[in-house]
Amino acid sequence: MRMIGHLPAETSAREFGDYLYAQGIGNRIEPARDGTWELWVEAEDQIATATVLLKEYQGNPGDPKYQQSSRIAREKREQEQQANEAAQKRFFDRRNLFPLSWGLGVTTGILIAISVATALVSVFGGNSKPILWMFISEYDVEGGAMARRGGLPEIRHGELWRMFTPMFIHFGLLHLLFNMVWLLDLGTMIERRQSTRVLSALVLVIAALSDFGQYLWQGPGFGGMSGVVYGLIGYIWLRGKFDPASGLFLHSSTVTMAVIWFVLCLVRVIPNMANGAHGVGFAVGIAWGYVSALLAARKR
Repeated sequence: MRMIGHLPAETSAREFGDYLYAQGIGNRIEPARDGTWELWVEAEDQIATATVLLKEYQGNPGDPKYQQSSRIAREKREQEQQANEAAQKRFFDRRNLFPLSWGLGVTTGILIAISVATALVSVFGGNSKPILWMFISEYDVEGGAMARRGGLPEIRHGELWRMFTPMFIHFGLLHLLFNMVWLLDLGTMIERRQSTRVLSALVLVIAALSDFGQYLWQGPGFGGMSGVVYGLIGYIWLRGKFDPASGLFLHSSTVTMAVIWFVLCLVRVIPNMANGAHGVGFAVGIAWGYVSALLAARKR
């Protein structure tokens, strides 16, 4: 950046600065000690052009084109501000992908704590005996194949917790960490923008339906929070899309990433995934988000 000259008054300096800006020449004006105003040009390769334009201005400062430049410069600044805001929304950063989700919600914290405790007790799924009561149904492995009891007899006989507890079971450290990071962001966003009650209802309904879907898909030997995570993604996506006043928002990159991951798991590029839970959870979340957005719009 280099100074190209002075103008006697602030009004004339700002007018000429706007003119340069309208011409695509970045500049700054600063007060000098002698009461005049210094003109600074940011790009070295534009200094010569700006110097010529300054001489023209000093020769005829009343030219109408300089007065019009202020309006043009103002419109240009507004356009640039809008472009910057749009670019900021596209910026791939955790705070933008998961806005308003910093901190830890109460229900979210409880879910994470139970998941971590379950992982430690079961040695990250390596020892299932202490947590057999958490699976949707008990099962045995005979000759490398899973032998299960038909019709979910435990639930039919009153062990209703089994509809929900599989979400706390994780097989491996990465499995746990992956789901907990998503849950931390998505769950806390809902708690902060809506309520703990809303998140609790979402988690319970999505967990039960996604667990049942996975049971029908592959049997009882499954676990993980991913069905709930997909449900929360679907809910926030549709609720934010059709009810912006809810304050919920997911960047399109987040949704795209989740869909790509789901497809990769479904076609077994990434094997041993609870695809039934993913699909059912996502569908339930989408439906809940859309319907709740319509109901919220009718109340306004």
